[in-house]
Amino acid sequence: MDSNLDKKQAFDLTGLDMARQFDEIVEIILSHRSRASRAVNNELLMTAWQVGCYVSTKLKSEEWGSKVVAQLSEYIRANRPDLKGYSRSSIYNMVMFYDEYSSAEFADTVMRFLNSEFVQPKTGQLMKSSQISTDESSVIVQPKTAQFVQPTVGQLPKILELTTLTNHIEILCRCKTSEERMFYILYANKERLVKRELQRCISNQTFSTLLGGKKSMSKGMLETYPSAPIMFKDTLFIDFLNLPKKHSEKKLKDGLLEHMKQFILELGKDFIFMDQEYRLEVGSSTFKADLLFFHRGIQALVAVELKKSKFDPRDLGQLEFYLEALDRDVKRSNENPSVGIILCPEADRVVVEYAMSRSMSPTMIAQYKRILIPQKRMQAQLNEFCNQFLTND
Repeated sequence: MDSNLDKKQAFDLTGLDMARQFDEIVEIILSHRSRASRAVNNELLMTAWQVGCYVSTKLKSEEWGSKVVAQLSEYIRANRPDLKGYSRSSIYNMVMFYDEYSSAEFADTVMRFLNSEFVQPKTGQLMKSSQISTDESSVIVQPKTAQFVQPTVGQLPKILELTTLTNHIEILCRCKTSEERMFYILYANKERLVKRELQRCISNQTFSTLLGGKKSMSKGMLETYPSAPIMFKDTLFIDFLNLPKKHSEKKLKDGLLEHMKQFILELGKDFIFMDQEYRLEVGSSTFKADLLFFHRGIQALVAVELKKSKFDPRDLGQLEFYLEALDRDVKRSNENPSVGIILCPEADRVVVEYAMSRSMSPTMIAQYKRILIPQKRMQAQLNEFCNQFLTND
């Protein structure tokens, strides 16, 4: 009997060891897949940059007109049908990609908020003939009729490698300022956004809602989590719920649970949903937190309390009580202090400031909007976001 038990234990240990080794192999596969994806993306970016540079130069010198671009597209389609993605509009997108990102304004913005590393050119750029090396590995083969063109200002900045060409075109078409474009490049990288997700973030003015003021956050939140202002939004758009103007907290909660994927995208991808009406046993009483999440970025539990009416300071006391219960009875030793968010449709900014000024618990007030509204942009908070990006990078 003992001998069989020993064999079973040995088999289990071997199984665990094999699983660990298999996981290591999976990590190798995923690592190389990620590197391969980045390499493919970088080549697509470089192609768009060089085609955009070539065509832009021809157009600006008036050697080509708009009809020539259409003829180029037709030529590629007729003679190289295997080359996809070179319609007239796609070629003009490449020109826009080159023109906007090679501008002095964009380079200055990146330098101001990040550092010189992000505006350094990739290797293998278009060069003047006098700069061509005899080393074949450093020369890009061009058509016989092509000239090596040095961009007027800068070359492909490394910051462009942080997201896909598809995302870049979306950013360029929908964002007007260099600051906004730089923000969404960084945010798309941080949140690993695909085109559809990026479109929603731009529509919801994530640039302004994430970089808003700090008055909605408690003193305890800012001291415990200094990076909170660039990690947590103070305005969330829940237009996907189609809520009527008058609605119950239950209808709000049920809608968020039904559309949790969209809600988490609105919150930020670092949020992991854990439970609804999470039970907290304190003494002989039972309390329920509306929604409970875990935030991977700060490694902490996040309790979200839903309110159908304007923020009331009394709501804050209830939330702080929930955080105390979470920290005492639920939080693990390796996790940080729990965070609380009151999500309400309206909040008096002065009342919020008074309520937050003395609260030492990591809490904040966030408003939810049923429809999209324009928001003011804040450059000071953009600077903090970029600093945080550099730190995490």
